[in-house]
Amino acid sequence: MPPLPQQKIEEVRRLFSNYLKERGQRQTSERFAILEEIYATDDHFDADELYLRLKQQGVRVSRATVYNTLDLLVDCNLVVRHQFGSKQAKYERAYSYWQHDHLICLDCNELFEFCDPRIQSIQEMVAEIFQF
Repeated sequence: MPPLPQQKIEEVRRLFSNYLKERGQRQTSERFAILEEIYATDDHFDADELYLRLKQQGVRVSRATVYNTLDLLVDCNLVVRHQFGSKQAKYERAYSYWQHDHLICLDCNELFEFCDPRIQSIQEMVAEIFQF
């Protein structure tokens, strides 16, 4: 999936800004730099990979700020956290993102995305059966 157009990135910024205001959180340039870096790519990433990308761009940010901001972004549904096995959590953007699933190669750990509407239908049916 290609990076989002500027208009969508502005929508994401606005959503995050409103989320932070509603919770009395500070709106810092570091938090928005993290958000924009996430939405500039379509890859899955872990917190350390994101931290290194930001540092390479000259963004002054701590690892703690990256982890804390990721938690905020997950909480406001702009980022999804995946725990694939016992490895470090992987993240991906969530806004304007199509429903999909993942396969992980056990030999090389490569991550593959795929979409099959039947899986979504099955999940909805099971959720209904168990009243979720």
